[in-house]
Amino acid sequence: MSDVSDIRSQFPALLRTLNGRPVVYVDGPAGSQVPAAVAEAVSRYLLESNANHGGVFDTSQRSDAILHEAHCALADLLGAGDPDCIVFGANTTTIALAVSRALGRTWRPGDEVIVSDMDHEANVTPWMLAAKQAGAVIRRIAVHKDGSTLDLDDFRAKLSPRTRLVAVGYASNLTGTIHPVAEMTAAAHEVGADVFIDAVHFAPHGLIDVKQIGCEFLACSAYKFFGPHVGVLYGKRDRLESLEPDKLRVAPNDLPHKWMTGTQNHEGIAGAAAAVEYLAGIGRRIDSNATNRRSAIEAAFRWISTYERSLATHLIVGLQQLPGIRIWGITDPQRLHERVPTVSFTHAQRSPAEIATRLAERGIFVWAGSHYALPFTEAMHLEPLGTLRVGLMHYNTPEEVDRLLRELGEFL
Repeated sequence: MSDVSDIRSQFPALLRTLNGRPVVYVDGPAGSQVPAAVAEAVSRYLLESNANHGGVFDTSQRSDAILHEAHCALADLLGAGDPDCIVFGANTTTIALAVSRALGRTWRPGDEVIVSDMDHEANVTPWMLAAKQAGAVIRRIAVHKDGSTLDLDDFRAKLSPRTRLVAVGYASNLTGTIHPVAEMTAAAHEVGADVFIDAVHFAPHGLIDVKQIGCEFLACSAYKFFGPHVGVLYGKRDRLESLEPDKLRVAPNDLPHKWMTGTQNHEGIAGAAAAVEYLAGIGRRIDSNATNRRSAIEAAFRWISTYERSLATHLIVGLQQLPGIRIWGITDPQRLHERVPTVSFTHAQRSPAEIATRLAERGIFVWAGSHYALPFTEAMHLEPLGTLRVGLMHYNTPEEVDRLLRELGEFL
Protein backbone atom coordinates (compact mmCIF):
# COMPACT_ATOMS: atom_id res chain seq x y z
CA MET A 1 0.00 0.00 0.00
CA SER A 2 1.88 3.05 -1.25
CA ASP A 3 -0.28 5.76 0.31
CA VAL A 4 -3.16 6.20 2.72
CA SER A 5 -5.65 7.89 0.41
CA ASP A 6 -7.85 4.79 0.20
CA ILE A 7 -7.78 4.42 3.98
CA ARG A 8 -8.60 8.08 4.56
CA SER A 9 -11.54 7.88 2.15
CA GLN A 10 -13.19 5.41 4.53
CA PHE A 11 -13.22 7.91 7.44
CA PRO A 12 -15.94 10.57 6.98
CA ALA A 13 -14.57 12.63 9.89
CA LEU A 14 -11.41 13.34 7.92
CA LEU A 15 -13.47 15.55 5.59
CA ARG A 16 -14.17 17.99 8.43
CA THR A 17 -12.83 21.52 8.05
CA LEU A 18 -12.30 24.40 10.46
CA ASN A 19 -11.95 27.94 9.14
CA GLY A 20 -11.59 26.56 5.64
CA ARG A 21 -8.77 24.14 6.44
CA PRO A 22 -8.95 20.35 6.95
CA VAL A 23 -8.93 19.23 10.57
CA VAL A 24 -5.89 17.23 11.68
CA TYR A 25 -6.90 14.48 14.11
CA VAL A 26 -3.91 13.60 16.25
CA ASP A 27 -6.05 12.95 19.31
CA GLY A 28 -6.27 9.20 18.66
CA PRO A 29 -5.04 7.99 22.08
CA ALA A 30 -8.24 9.33 23.63
CA GLY A 31 -10.36 7.76 20.90
CA SER A 32 -9.81 7.10 17.21
CA GLN A 33 -12.00 8.15 14.32
CA VAL A 34 -14.19 5.42 12.79
CA PRO A 35 -14.66 4.15 9.24
CA ALA A 36 -18.09 4.53 7.66
CA ALA A 37 -18.48 0.73 7.70
CA VAL A 38 -18.39 0.74 11.50
CA ALA A 39 -21.10 3.39 11.79
CA GLU A 40 -23.15 1.49 9.21
CA ALA A 41 -22.86 -1.73 11.23
CA VAL A 42 -24.14 0.06 14.34
CA SER A 43 -27.03 1.58 12.40
CA ARG A 44 -27.85 -1.68 10.62
CA TYR A 45 -28.03 -3.54 13.92
CA LEU A 46 -30.44 -1.00 15.40
CA LEU A 47 -32.65 -0.87 12.31
CA GLU A 48 -32.69 -4.57 11.38
CA SER A 49 -31.78 -6.77 14.36
CA ASN A 50 -32.54 -4.83 17.51
CA ALA A 51 -33.61 -7.36 20.16
CA ASN A 52 -32.55 -8.79 23.48
CA HIS A 53 -30.58 -11.99 23.92
CA GLY A 54 -32.05 -15.49 23.87
CA GLY A 55 -35.46 -15.07 22.23
CA VAL A 56 -37.10 -17.66 19.97
CA PHE A 57 -38.15 -15.05 17.39
CA ASP A 58 -36.34 -13.83 14.30
CA THR A 59 -34.77 -10.54 15.41
CA SER A 60 -33.45 -12.03 18.64
CA GLN A 61 -31.91 -14.95 16.78
CA ARG A 62 -30.37 -12.58 14.22
CA SER A 63 -29.05 -10.45 17.06
CA ASP A 64 -27.50 -13.47 18.77
CA ALA A 65 -25.82 -14.49 15.51
CA ILE A 66 -24.31 -11.01 15.15
CA LEU A 67 -23.06 -11.08 18.73
CA HIS A 68 -21.54 -14.54 18.31
CA GLU A 69 -19.72 -13.36 15.20
CA ALA A 70 -18.39 -10.41 17.20
CA HIS A 71 -16.92 -12.80 19.79
CA CYS A 72 -15.25 -14.69 16.94
CA ALA A 73 -13.94 -11.47 15.37
CA LEU A 74 -12.38 -10.23 18.60
CA ALA A 75 -10.91 -13.68 19.28
CA ASP A 76 -9.19 -13.36 15.90
CA LEU A 77 -7.97 -9.84 16.69
CA LEU A 78 -6.42 -10.94 19.98
CA GLY A 79 -5.23 -14.37 18.87
CA ALA A 80 -7.45 -16.03 21.47
CA GLY A 81 -8.79 -18.93 19.43
CA ASP A 82 -11.77 -19.49 21.72
CA PRO A 83 -14.61 -16.94 21.23
CA ASP A 84 -16.10 -17.91 24.61
CA CYS A 85 -13.03 -16.37 26.23
CA ILE A 86 -13.96 -12.94 24.84
CA VAL A 87 -16.09 -10.79 27.14
CA PHE A 88 -17.68 -7.46 26.23
CA GLY A 89 -18.35 -4.68 28.70
CA ALA A 90 -18.93 -0.96 28.98
CA ASN A 91 -15.24 -0.03 28.80
CA THR A 92 -11.86 -1.24 30.00
CA THR A 93 -12.14 0.63 33.31
CA THR A 94 -15.43 -1.07 34.17
CA ILE A 95 -14.03 -4.44 33.10
CA ALA A 96 -10.89 -3.98 35.23
CA LEU A 97 -12.99 -3.09 38.25
CA ALA A 98 -15.12 -6.23 37.75
CA VAL A 99 -12.07 -8.49 37.42
CA SER A 100 -10.38 -6.81 40.39
CA ARG A 101 -13.38 -7.50 42.63
CA ALA A 102 -13.46 -11.16 41.60
CA LEU A 103 -9.71 -11.64 41.99
CA GLY A 104 -9.58 -9.65 45.21
CA ARG A 105 -11.92 -12.10 46.89
CA THR A 106 -9.23 -14.78 46.44
CA TRP A 107 -6.47 -12.69 48.07
CA ARG A 108 -5.48 -12.77 51.71
CA PRO A 109 -3.75 -10.32 54.07
CA GLY A 110 -0.06 -10.14 53.22
CA ASP A 111 -0.52 -11.08 49.57
CA GLU A 112 1.13 -8.71 47.11
CA VAL A 113 -0.03 -7.02 43.91
CA ILE A 114 2.36 -5.34 41.47
CA VAL A 115 1.33 -2.32 39.39
CA SER A 116 3.47 0.09 37.37
CA ASP A 117 4.26 3.79 37.47
CA MET A 118 3.85 3.99 33.69
CA ASP A 119 0.26 2.78 33.51
CA HIS A 120 -3.10 4.37 32.89
CA GLU A 121 -4.97 4.90 36.15
CA ALA A 122 -7.53 2.28 35.03
CA ASN A 123 -4.86 -0.38 35.47
CA VAL A 124 -3.77 0.87 38.88
CA THR A 125 -6.72 2.03 41.01
CA PRO A 126 -8.90 -1.11 40.55
CA TRP A 127 -6.09 -3.27 41.93
CA MET A 128 -5.36 -0.82 44.75
CA LEU A 129 -9.02 -0.92 45.79
CA ALA A 130 -9.14 -4.71 45.69
CA ALA A 131 -5.86 -4.99 47.59
CA LYS A 132 -7.10 -2.64 50.29
CA GLN A 133 -10.26 -4.70 50.69
CA ALA A 134 -8.24 -7.93 51.00
CA GLY A 135 -5.45 -6.53 53.16
CA ALA A 136 -2.95 -7.14 50.36
CA VAL A 137 0.12 -4.99 49.73
CA ILE A 138 0.67 -2.90 46.57
CA ARG A 139 4.13 -2.87 45.00
CA ARG A 140 4.93 -0.40 42.21
CA ILE A 141 7.35 -0.91 39.32
CA ALA A 142 9.53 2.20 39.07
CA VAL A 143 10.27 4.11 35.87
CA HIS A 144 13.85 4.86 34.82
CA LYS A 145 14.91 8.40 35.68
CA ASP A 146 14.79 9.53 32.05
CA GLY A 147 11.10 8.60 31.97
CA SER A 148 11.39 6.39 28.90
CA THR A 149 10.98 2.80 30.17
CA LEU A 150 10.03 0.67 33.14
CA ASP A 151 12.83 -0.49 35.43
CA LEU A 152 12.65 -4.23 34.80
CA ASP A 153 15.30 -4.94 37.43
CA ASP A 154 13.01 -3.27 39.95
CA PHE A 155 10.13 -5.38 38.67
CA ARG A 156 12.03 -8.64 39.11
CA ALA A 157 13.19 -7.60 42.58
CA LYS A 158 9.59 -7.04 43.66
CA LEU A 159 8.33 -10.43 42.48
CA SER A 160 8.00 -12.93 45.30
CA PRO A 161 6.04 -16.06 46.30
CA ARG A 162 3.53 -13.63 47.83
CA THR A 163 2.80 -11.95 44.47
CA ARG A 164 -0.75 -12.73 43.37
CA LEU A 165 -1.11 -10.36 40.40
CA VAL A 166 1.01 -8.29 38.05
CA ALA A 167 -0.95 -5.54 36.26
CA VAL A 168 0.91 -3.80 33.45
CA GLY A 169 0.09 -1.88 30.29
CA TYR A 170 1.12 -3.20 26.90
CA ALA A 171 2.09 0.34 25.86
CA SER A 172 2.12 3.62 27.77
CA ASN A 173 -0.61 6.01 26.67
CA LEU A 174 1.68 8.94 27.54
CA THR A 175 5.20 7.99 26.40
CA GLY A 176 4.20 5.38 23.82
CA THR A 177 6.72 2.91 25.28
CA ILE A 178 5.92 -0.74 24.51
CA HIS A 179 6.54 -2.95 27.51
CA PRO A 180 7.96 -6.49 27.19
CA VAL A 181 4.73 -8.08 28.35
CA ALA A 182 5.56 -11.66 27.33
CA GLU A 183 8.82 -11.51 29.28
CA MET A 184 7.09 -9.96 32.28
CA THR A 185 4.31 -12.55 32.15
CA ALA A 186 6.82 -15.40 32.14
CA ALA A 187 8.58 -13.89 35.16
CA ALA A 188 5.26 -13.48 37.01
CA HIS A 189 4.32 -17.08 36.29
CA GLU A 190 7.57 -18.26 37.86
CA VAL A 191 6.22 -17.09 41.23
CA GLY A 192 2.66 -18.28 40.52
CA ALA A 193 1.11 -14.85 39.87
CA ASP A 194 -1.70 -13.95 37.48
CA VAL A 195 -1.12 -11.23 34.86
CA PHE A 196 -3.59 -8.58 33.71
CA ILE A 197 -2.53 -6.57 30.65
CA ASP A 198 -4.10 -3.26 29.69
CA ALA A 199 -3.72 -3.30 25.90
CA VAL A 200 -5.96 -0.29 25.26
CA HIS A 201 -3.18 1.88 23.90
CA PHE A 202 -1.36 -0.83 21.99
CA ALA A 203 -4.36 -2.32 20.18
CA PRO A 204 -4.61 0.14 17.25
CA HIS A 205 -0.87 -0.01 16.57
CA GLY A 206 0.34 -3.61 16.76
CA LEU A 207 -0.60 -7.27 16.61
CA ILE A 208 -1.76 -8.84 19.87
CA ASP A 209 -1.32 -12.57 20.50
CA VAL A 210 -2.60 -13.55 23.93
CA LYS A 211 -1.43 -17.14 23.53
CA GLN A 212 2.10 -16.02 22.80
CA ILE A 213 2.04 -13.57 25.72
CA GLY A 214 0.55 -16.18 28.06
CA CYS A 215 -1.33 -13.69 30.25
CA GLU A 216 -4.42 -14.64 32.24
CA PHE A 217 -6.29 -11.47 31.25
CA LEU A 218 -5.97 -8.76 28.59
CA ALA A 219 -8.32 -5.85 28.07
CA CYS A 220 -8.75 -3.26 25.33
CA SER A 221 -11.36 -0.79 24.07
CA ALA A 222 -12.91 -0.82 20.61
CA TYR A 223 -13.14 2.96 20.46
CA LYS A 224 -9.34 3.09 20.44
CA PHE A 225 -9.10 0.75 17.41
CA PHE A 226 -11.64 2.44 15.12
CA GLY A 227 -14.83 1.12 16.72
CA PRO A 228 -17.57 2.27 19.11
CA HIS A 229 -17.37 2.77 22.88
CA VAL A 230 -17.18 -0.88 23.99
CA GLY A 231 -14.69 -2.63 26.27
CA VAL A 232 -13.24 -6.07 25.50
CA LEU A 233 -11.73 -8.64 27.86
CA TYR A 234 -9.82 -11.80 27.04
CA GLY A 235 -9.45 -14.28 29.86
CA LYS A 236 -8.03 -17.76 30.06
CA ARG A 237 -10.91 -20.20 30.23
CA ASP A 238 -9.92 -21.74 33.54
CA ARG A 239 -9.67 -18.34 35.23
CA LEU A 240 -12.96 -17.07 33.80
CA GLU A 241 -14.67 -20.28 34.91
CA SER A 242 -13.16 -20.50 38.40
CA LEU A 243 -13.59 -16.87 39.45
CA GLU A 244 -16.95 -15.57 40.61
CA PRO A 245 -17.86 -12.14 39.22
CA ASP A 246 -20.61 -10.02 40.71
CA LYS A 247 -23.80 -10.91 38.84
CA LEU A 248 -27.52 -11.46 39.26
CA ARG A 249 -28.96 -14.87 40.24
CA VAL A 250 -30.75 -15.12 36.89
CA ALA A 251 -27.56 -14.52 34.91
CA PRO A 252 -26.07 -17.55 33.11
CA ASN A 253 -23.07 -19.36 34.54
CA ASP A 254 -21.58 -20.41 31.21
CA LEU A 255 -18.92 -18.46 29.29
CA PRO A 256 -18.84 -15.75 28.23
CA HIS A 257 -22.22 -14.77 29.65
CA LYS A 258 -21.35 -15.08 33.36
CA TRP A 259 -19.05 -12.08 32.93
CA MET A 260 -21.38 -10.01 30.72
CA THR A 261 -23.82 -8.72 33.31
CA GLY A 262 -27.10 -7.18 32.19
CA THR A 263 -28.10 -6.35 28.64
CA GLN A 264 -25.02 -5.42 26.65
CA ASN A 265 -24.47 -2.62 24.15
CA HIS A 266 -25.43 -4.87 21.21
CA GLU A 267 -25.09 -2.20 18.54
CA GLY A 268 -21.67 -1.26 19.90
CA ILE A 269 -20.56 -4.88 19.84
CA ALA A 270 -21.70 -5.13 16.21
CA GLY A 271 -19.60 -2.05 15.51
CA ALA A 272 -16.59 -3.58 17.27
CA ALA A 273 -16.80 -6.57 14.94
CA ALA A 274 -16.94 -4.19 11.98
CA ALA A 275 -13.78 -2.45 13.25
CA VAL A 276 -11.98 -5.80 13.22
CA GLU A 277 -13.24 -6.40 9.68
CA TYR A 278 -11.94 -2.97 8.68
CA LEU A 279 -8.46 -3.94 9.88
CA ALA A 280 -8.68 -7.33 8.17
CA GLY A 281 -9.68 -5.53 4.97
CA ILE A 282 -6.38 -3.62 5.01
CA GLY A 283 -4.52 -6.92 5.32
CA ARG A 284 -6.44 -8.55 2.48
CA ARG A 285 -5.54 -5.69 0.13
CA ILE A 286 -1.88 -5.97 1.09
CA ASP A 287 -1.50 -9.75 1.09
CA SER A 288 -3.51 -11.89 -1.31
CA ASN A 289 -2.34 -14.96 0.61
CA ALA A 290 -4.17 -13.82 3.75
CA THR A 291 -6.83 -16.50 3.49
CA ASN A 292 -8.45 -16.08 6.91
CA ARG A 293 -9.24 -13.14 9.19
CA ARG A 294 -6.36 -13.68 11.60
CA SER A 295 -3.76 -13.80 8.81
CA ALA A 296 -5.31 -10.68 7.27
CA ILE A 297 -5.06 -8.89 10.63
CA GLU A 298 -1.41 -9.93 10.87
CA ALA A 299 -0.74 -8.47 7.41
CA ALA A 300 -2.55 -5.26 8.32
CA PHE A 301 -0.46 -4.67 11.41
CA ARG A 302 2.78 -5.40 9.55
CA TRP A 303 1.94 -2.46 7.32
CA ILE A 304 0.46 -0.26 10.07
CA SER A 305 3.46 -0.60 12.38
CA THR A 306 5.94 0.17 9.58
CA TYR A 307 3.99 3.16 8.30
CA GLU A 308 3.34 4.59 11.76
CA ARG A 309 7.01 4.25 12.67
CA SER A 310 7.89 6.47 9.72
CA LEU A 311 5.36 9.06 10.91
CA ALA A 312 6.70 8.93 14.47
CA THR A 313 10.27 9.35 13.23
CA HIS A 314 9.25 12.38 11.19
CA LEU A 315 7.48 13.93 14.18
CA ILE A 316 10.23 13.25 16.72
CA VAL A 317 12.98 14.61 14.46
CA GLY A 318 10.90 17.72 13.82
CA LEU A 319 10.17 18.29 17.51
CA GLN A 320 13.85 17.93 18.38
CA GLN A 321 14.60 20.89 16.14
CA LEU A 322 12.28 23.19 18.09
CA PRO A 323 13.81 25.02 21.07
CA GLY A 324 12.56 24.41 24.58
CA ILE A 325 10.87 21.05 23.94
CA ARG A 326 11.45 17.91 25.99
CA ILE A 327 10.04 14.67 24.60
CA TRP A 328 8.98 12.10 27.20
CA GLY A 329 9.80 8.62 25.96
CA ILE A 330 12.12 6.83 23.57
CA THR A 331 13.69 9.07 20.91
CA ASP A 332 16.70 6.98 19.81
CA PRO A 333 16.11 6.27 16.06
CA GLN A 334 17.43 2.73 16.57
CA ARG A 335 14.80 2.01 19.24
CA LEU A 336 11.62 3.41 17.72
CA HIS A 337 10.34 -0.15 17.28
CA GLU A 338 10.03 -0.11 21.09
CA ARG A 339 7.30 2.54 20.99
CA VAL A 340 3.98 3.35 19.34
CA PRO A 341 3.51 6.70 17.55
CA THR A 342 2.24 8.56 20.61
CA VAL A 343 4.57 11.44 21.43
CA SER A 344 4.23 13.56 24.56
CA PHE A 345 6.30 16.63 25.27
CA THR A 346 6.62 19.66 27.48
CA HIS A 347 7.93 23.13 26.68
CA ALA A 348 10.11 25.34 28.83
CA GLN A 349 7.80 28.39 28.62
CA ARG A 350 4.39 27.34 27.25
CA SER A 351 2.02 25.09 29.18
CA PRO A 352 0.51 22.02 27.49
CA ALA A 353 -2.96 23.56 27.76
CA GLU A 354 -1.74 26.76 26.11
CA ILE A 355 -0.24 24.86 23.20
CA ALA A 356 -3.30 22.60 22.80
CA THR A 357 -5.61 25.63 22.71
CA ARG A 358 -3.48 27.37 20.08
CA LEU A 359 -3.41 24.24 17.91
CA ALA A 360 -7.16 23.67 18.32
CA GLU A 361 -7.82 27.18 17.00
CA ARG A 362 -5.90 26.17 13.90
CA GLY A 363 -7.72 22.89 13.38
CA ILE A 364 -5.16 20.54 14.94
CA PHE A 365 -6.67 18.41 17.68
CA VAL A 366 -4.37 17.24 20.50
CA TRP A 367 -4.69 16.58 24.25
CA ALA A 368 -3.08 18.27 27.23
CA GLY A 369 -2.92 17.05 30.82
CA SER A 370 -2.10 13.82 32.65
CA HIS A 371 -3.97 11.65 30.12
CA TYR A 372 -5.00 9.53 33.15
CA ALA A 373 -1.38 8.35 33.34
CA LEU A 374 -1.28 9.86 36.82
CA PRO A 375 1.32 7.46 38.29
CA PHE A 376 3.78 8.62 35.61
CA THR A 377 3.04 12.34 35.77
CA GLU A 378 3.36 12.21 39.55
CA ALA A 379 6.62 10.22 39.43
CA MET A 380 8.11 12.61 36.84
CA HIS A 381 6.86 15.73 38.71
CA LEU A 382 4.70 16.78 35.78
CA GLU A 383 1.63 17.60 37.83
CA PRO A 384 -0.53 19.61 37.63
CA LEU A 385 0.11 20.62 34.02
CA GLY A 386 0.98 17.22 32.49
CA THR A 387 2.15 17.02 28.89
CA LEU A 388 1.04 17.87 25.37
CA ARG A 389 0.25 14.56 23.64
CA VAL A 390 0.29 13.97 19.89
CA GLY A 391 -1.23 10.61 18.97
CA LEU A 392 -0.65 9.51 15.39
CA MET A 393 -2.72 6.82 13.67
CA HIS A 394 -2.36 5.05 10.35
CA TYR A 395 -4.89 7.46 8.80
CA ASN A 396 -2.54 10.39 9.46
CA THR A 397 -0.10 11.65 6.83
CA PRO A 398 3.40 13.17 6.68
CA GLU A 399 1.78 16.38 5.42
CA GLU A 400 -0.30 16.59 8.60
CA VAL A 401 2.84 16.13 10.69
CA ASP A 402 4.51 18.95 8.72
CA ARG A 403 1.53 21.22 9.36
CA LEU A 404 1.65 20.45 13.09
CA LEU A 405 5.37 21.20 13.23
CA ARG A 406 4.92 24.49 11.36
CA GLU A 407 2.20 25.65 13.73
CA LEU A 408 4.30 24.66 16.75
CA GLY A 409 7.34 26.45 15.32
CA GLU A 410 5.39 29.66 14.80
CA PHE A 411 3.91 29.55 18.30
CA LEU A 412 6.93 28.43 20.28
